[in-house]
Amino acid sequence: MAAVPVSLAGSFQGSFAYFTIKDRLPQILTRVIDTLHRHKNEFFEEHGEKGIEAEKNTISILSKLRNELQTDKPLVPLDDKLPDVPLWNQYLEYQQNLLDGNEQPSWFQSPWLYVECYMYRRIHEALVHNPPIDDYDVFKEAKIESFFESQQAIIALCTYLQEHLKNIEDLDEKQLQEELFKLLQVSLWGNKCDLSISAGEDNSQKASPLKSLDNLKTFILVDDMESIWSLLINSKKRRTSIEVTRVDIVLDNAGYELITDLILADFLLSSKLVTEIHFHGKCIPWYVSDTTKQDFNWTIKQLQSANNRWMSRCGMNWEGSIKKGVLVYHDHIFWTLPHEFCSMAQVATDLYTELQKSHLIIFKGDLNYRKLTGDRKWEFTVPFHQALNKFHPAPLCSLRTLKSDVQVGLKPGQGEQFVTSEPDWMICGKYGVVQFDASL
Repeated sequence: MAAVPVSLAGSFQGSFAYFTIKDRLPQILTRVIDTLHRHKNEFFEEHGEKGIEAEKNTISILSKLRNELQTDKPLVPLDDKLPDVPLWNQYLEYQQNLLDGNEQPSWFQSPWLYVECYMYRRIHEALVHNPPIDDYDVFKEAKIESFFESQQAIIALCTYLQEHLKNIEDLDEKQLQEELFKLLQVSLWGNKCDLSISAGEDNSQKASPLKSLDNLKTFILVDDMESIWSLLINSKKRRTSIEVTRVDIVLDNAGYELITDLILADFLLSSKLVTEIHFHGKCIPWYVSDTTKQDFNWTIKQLQSANNRWMSRCGMNWEGSIKKGVLVYHDHIFWTLPHEFCSMAQVATDLYTELQKSHLIIFKGDLNYRKLTGDRKWEFTVPFHQALNKFHPAPLCSLRTLKSDVQVGLKPGQGEQFVTSEPDWMICGKYGVVQFDASL
């Protein structure tokens, strides 16, 4: 087996990792500081002087953090009292041990995946240290705005789903396959709406996504939808009346992308291709627009109370599925640790065991792809299976639009061709993959 390549890092001048640490991360911190500042009156109304004091202290910690980042200071241990602190601090020691004795892990010299995750955890730490605003989600406003900006696209999807569900019993296998492929693509392209990539700028979906699917098909660089279909249809055919077929969806962004994931989940359940869907989200605010439990619940409530009948019908149905236990939401601290997924079996045995119950795990988005592949400088043609580095809880697939410097499983010459013709192909979000690994 070939050696595992080096991690992407800010020390690669001119790389997207370098640009992220130099420009995007400080921009995100600036926006967080600005958000706290703008909500000063709200903190005062809710908590009096204590609220103002907490806001000032948090801003002061975050300004210091921004300075540490911009001047490439050593990374420091976390010191709040949350349960994940020992794991984070062990990981810092692990990074330290990889270096020569005198060096210390720092923002530009350490793996990009690590320092980016570390920044979001430090933002959370700044708030944790400052009750009574310690449970404030600094990204909530941006997530809500993105949801409302995408209203037309959400209405189009809910309408489409409700109209198609009426006749779902009558669909033959070919039609069912076509619908699955359509909604997998909707969920894939929903991943374009990522607020951490746009550093919090509006990145919403305005038009109906269904109309553009044919045009977007050529931008899917790896298309393993056939494999996903055969796994699900065979499982459906073999299933007895008491058996369960379970799909897990490891979520990425809240807002419009979460709606595309819920639509896909509803279709999978209504078509009886699966009997249970388990969603996995983040337990703290993360990468600006990642889905937390609060976002998940808020989204379903928004749909229920919408004044569009198809949106509210979707909201009611999803709430019903949650009550019935066929739609389940989980969160776990592992998703907000810096570890790549190949260490899940050791670091979070309980989560790995849970995922082993799945017939198919769908990993949404770029950060999950980076953690699946270890965020390393892989050759483009390295098989996906190899890059997973023995991470195989169950058959899995990645639905991901490309927004970082890692991509595997391409045909010979395919990546090199893009490097010449379109230098930013790996980071512009224009290309996507539906990449499957059948596991063991």
